Amino acid sequence: MNFFVIGDVHGCLHTLRELLTHWRPAEETLVQLGDLVDRGNYSPETVALCRQLSQDFSDKTVFLQGNHDWGLAAHLGPDGPYRAWLGWGGRATLRQYQRHRTWLAGHAAWLSQRPLYWRNDHLFFSHAGIADVPDPLDPTSNDGVLWRRGPLRNTGCLQVVGHTPTASHRPERDETANAIYLDTGAADGHFLTALRLSETGEVLETVAIHTAPEDI
Repeated sequence: MNFFVIGDVHGCLHTLRELLTHWRPAEETLVQLGDLVDRGNYSPETVALCRQLSQDFSDKTVFLQGNHDWGLAAHLGPDGPYRAWLGWGGRATLRQYQRHRTWLAGHAAWLSQRPLYWRNDHLFFSHAGIADVPDPLDPTSNDGVLWRRGPLRNTGCLQVVGHTPTASHRPERDETANAIYLDTGAADGHFLTALRLSETGEVLETVAIHTAPEDI
């Protein structure tokens, strides 16, 4: 089974819909690397779409948690409010949820339940990657799997991550870390990109969709 791996969406609903027309559910598992919300114009609708896909294709989809998703869930969760999130996209996202007030609690709960990573013997998918730090899976650590900026650890398998936008607005590979960065700047008006990968990490195809104007 191959993989169709999508980078940071950030509320770019129309762009995501177009990219999903390239997904082949009969032969591919869809993996999304987190950050469904904030920045773009359609965070609630984007989460609703992905939540529905996770229900309709429960054995063919993996939606990972990103730091923006974690921020929304933390703000609405039992230990909230998490006011820092409001300063990096949360206020606009909450305004968008005024269109769909009844969705917010359920979406926050769903986002809080997203896994931090998915792996097999050849591939490791996460939002920001595994670095050479004591506890890379701590979701609150600045160097953890949700937040890391900087070099990643070569784990012996291919890491595919989002989070850090690429300067070229194309996927970029770090040969030393054996990692591919897949945040190609959808919310900044560039591209939402997917990689078609084999089970062993061979890149079979790159699919890039220019951000739809209505999304930003």
